[in-house]
Amino acid sequence: MPPAPLPDELVALAASYDDGTREPVEPRDAATVVLLRPGGSGPEVYLLRRHTSMEFAAGMAVFPGGGVDRRDFDASVGWAGPPPQEWAEALGVGADLARALVCAAVRETFEESGVLLAGPSASEVVADTTGADWEADRAALESHDLAFTAFLERRGLVLRTDLLAVWDAWLTPAFEPKRYRTWFFAAVLPEGQVTRDVSTESASVSWTAAADAVAAADAGDLMLMPPTYLNCLAVAQHADPDAALAAARGRRVTMHCPSVEPGPDGVPVLSMPDHLRPLVAGRREAGRG
Repeated sequence: MPPAPLPDELVALAASYDDGTREPVEPRDAATVVLLRPGGSGPEVYLLRRHTSMEFAAGMAVFPGGGVDRRDFDASVGWAGPPPQEWAEALGVGADLARALVCAAVRETFEESGVLLAGPSASEVVADTTGADWEADRAALESHDLAFTAFLERRGLVLRTDLLAVWDAWLTPAFEPKRYRTWFFAAVLPEGQVTRDVSTESASVSWTAAADAVAAADAGDLMLMPPTYLNCLAVAQHADPDAALAAARGRRVTMHCPSVEPGPDGVPVLSMPDHLRPLVAGRREAGRG
């Protein structure tokens, strides 16, 4: 469980980036969505277990998400909910990038789960995306044969950005060969919609109680990257998805880039955002980590 002790070779590698010996890879902007639904033991999260052959996060369980596409910057996209400038203030970026991040979050969620946070109006949301025509569009989006803006326009839909809430922001450590500047959003599974195992990047998918995902990671039965683990732990503090979303409303995030720091016993570990430290400390004191 994070924070895990770091091997000496990784500590040395991180130091070479800190002192300027090595130059870190330029990160790519990305968006991911913590998709939630009610469960018997608290909020459940939708996790995709990535293929072990993947170049990044191989074998890890992750939330739906991916890199920002240049076409996500299309300002003509159908839009409902808070304006881009309001998102910009919450995300800590410019309005153009904020719009693109929201678009990427909705697009990637549809591509990787079949769930679409859009509707024919600002008060409606698509009820069913399981038909063959929807699957054809989803596949065309995934292959970049169809632009997201064109997809929404043809179907007479607008982004329901009000269904999203800003959750967190993480930057891949400097020593990683592939890096992402990732903004995390949260959303509740729309009524009537169902998730589907459609992503070409996943070996399996599952709805798992956030608390159970954390426990499975602690036991070594589920591989989670630190941001995924800590976000699951944060979600597990809430009684249901609505409470989690309510807690995120009005949140403004600051990008955190993990660095090497001394752990509780002096062993080097990766740092975490200060607002999450009490959750991890409490779990350790309770003997559950």
